Amino acid sequence: MKPVVIFRHAKTEGAGFLGEFLDASAIPWEIVKVDRAEAVPHSASPYSGLVFMGGPMSVNDDLPWISHSLRLIRDAMDRDIPVLGHCLGGQLMAKALGGTVGRNEFREIGWGRVDVVEADCPWFGGLDSFEAFHWHGETFSIPSGAKRLLSSRWCENQAFAVGPHLGLQCHVEMTSEMVEAWCLHGAAEIEAHLSESVQGAESIREGLGERVVNLNRIAATIYGAWIKNLA
Repeated sequence: MKPVVIFRHAKTEGAGFLGEFLDASAIPWEIVKVDRAEAVPHSASPYSGLVFMGGPMSVNDDLPWISHSLRLIRDAMDRDIPVLGHCLGGQLMAKALGGTVGRNEFREIGWGRVDVVEADCPWFGGLDSFEAFHWHGETFSIPSGAKRLLSSRWCENQAFAVGPHLGLQCHVEMTSEMVEAWCLHGAAEIEAHLSESVQGAESIREGLGERVVNLNRIAATIYGAWIKNLA
């Protein structure tokens, strides 16, 4: 089987639980560390699936790898190779499909409920809602031909799907270690924007172990649906 390729855009935003899930599912995978200037491939053909993780930058920034990533996403979709995006990754997918990415009305950081808005949605195991992790100040529009799947109090567009391709604004890949690292590295951002939609680090860490276990369970359902279509 061809490997899944995962694109990392920041040191603290790696494969997370997705890597654990792929290992447990005996699916080979490799990582491209964009944050270390590793090159984005020209073609999606060597891979069974593409995954784009989060990052602190904007897809509207003038960074050379962004245009390469957009082209690769379109190439994968043309070849029916499933694409999965988390936060920045979902925004890259939206832009590649002709959508827009811009400032969300509210910065959203911490734990919060997302509601499933698409009837008979196959991605979330029949759930009506679940608690996800959030860390973003921008959001995407729903591209033409895509279906909006999730919404939250602070961000209307939390996920969309086009066939086997899934773009997420929220984070489902979190591990306890990742949450702790983000709270440490993002401490100044949290303190500068504390509000109803931005939780303090103490609130984020409350019940962390149980919250992550529950989120991993949801993520396993989402990833299980996604891998069914791997090339």
